[in-house]
Amino acid sequence: MIKLKVDGMSCDHCVRAVTQALASVVGVDAVVDVSLERGVAIVEGEPDISALVAAITEEGYSAEPIR
Repeated sequence: MIKLKVDGMSCDHCVRAVTQALASVVGVDAVVDVSLERGVAIVEGEPDISALVAAITEEGYSAEPIR
């Protein structure tokens, strides 16, 4: 499981945009959760973390892995 801190989300539309962006990354098996309240996204699979961050950044948000 990979956890990412996502900054800039402010509504349900933001959650949907981040969810769809993450789901489109090669290697993502499932988007487990994208939490507006916690500013966290969780995915399952073996994607490249930089690809996850790039997908979120392309949607206009910032992200970084939580270690």
